[in-house]
Amino acid sequence: MVAKISTGKTIGGVIRYNEQKVKNGQAKLVQMGGFAVKNLTVNDKIQSFVKVQKLNTRTKTNTVHISLNFSPKDKVDEYMLQKIVADYLKGIGFGNQPYLLYQHFDAAHPHIHLVTTNISSSGKRIETHNLGKVLSEKTRKEIEQRYHLVKAEEQRKQKVNLLQPLEKALYGKRETKSSISNIVQEVTRSYQFASLPELNAVLGQFNVCAYRGEKESEMFKNKGLVYSILDTAGNRVGVPVKASSIYCKPTLVKLERLFLRNKEARKQHRETLRGLILDMLKSSSSMEEFTSRLRPKGIKPLVRFNEEGRLYGVTYIDNVNRCVFNGSALAKELSANALSVRFSKDHVLPDPPEIKQEVRISGQETEQGIKVPSLEISLNSYHPEDPTPYELRQKKKKKRKKRIQ
Repeated sequence: MVAKISTGKTIGGVIRYNEQKVKNGQAKLVQMGGFAVKNLTVNDKIQSFVKVQKLNTRTKTNTVHISLNFSPKDKVDEYMLQKIVADYLKGIGFGNQPYLLYQHFDAAHPHIHLVTTNISSSGKRIETHNLGKVLSEKTRKEIEQRYHLVKAEEQRKQKVNLLQPLEKALYGKRETKSSISNIVQEVTRSYQFASLPELNAVLGQFNVCAYRGEKESEMFKNKGLVYSILDTAGNRVGVPVKASSIYCKPTLVKLERLFLRNKEARKQHRETLRGLILDMLKSSSSMEEFTSRLRPKGIKPLVRFNEEGRLYGVTYIDNVNRCVFNGSALAKELSANALSVRFSKDHVLPDPPEIKQEVRISGQETEQGIKVPSLEISLNSYHPEDPTPYELRQKKKKKRKKRIQ
């Protein structure tokens, strides 16, 4: 476990940062420690802290923001996180302080954020000088041993940076191979997916995709695989990176073995995820409401529409438990067909803009495992935030004839 402590003087900014993550589906408010009322607005939460901070107007640095980062190998549920937080705050001298506990999903490793104040209910200031180097380190080591967590020293030896969120790859912002390698290594190590489309569903969250090549190409026949950065329209950009050149060697042959292991490993999360999504579905009257209700739970439904506005595919990405399921694999009611019927009035899209390019797919396998000979899909029918496997979007390049001088 790696702990990072930041202090400041703007409690409102820290709370809004975490609440914005919740709104975007990148975080979840797990616990409100020391609050008598639980259903508070963002402003109510801020004012609750400000009220305490006003007891000591001499202290300018009165806000404490802590992140606790765990190894991808650590299995920490909400109950364990709350116990760890209680022990950690007590160990650093903040056991009686009010706090907000947020679980974030914007990295490939489990991590939480704590928002609290160093002004006590009596108005006394809690010392924060050397808090991270002394009390936090001592408490961190005790918690690692008590809860059998991977030690921070082991993570440093493996050069795993738990303090760096897994950011989306942006072409031109960083070196292409470095960006792709970082994302692919973290995703293949920490997520449980059972097929290449499911892997691409997760990678798409970070603007990366795995591509086998056209079906008639030599690369496809020889089980080759490359990884590319996607632009906002879901198109591959830049020079692709060979799977064999990435440190963890995420080749198709290796991934196929991983698919089999993940198919069994993710079963432990199936019923919990199924029940949670069904509960959200019961109280939703539209597809938009359904997806917005799932977002704070760390679940991202990747829905696919054709150019007529018909829903034909859905994949659920659980960013809390790091697993992926097709809708039909979870429940009949959560399949694309069932959702299409339930939200029949909502899934019809407005008139799309002029379609500039189309893709023809051969032998595409549906959720039910039925192979469709051919299917035409508009590239404009996908939302940029929900990129689908590149095989469904790539347009063939026309060969240019050389001009004879």
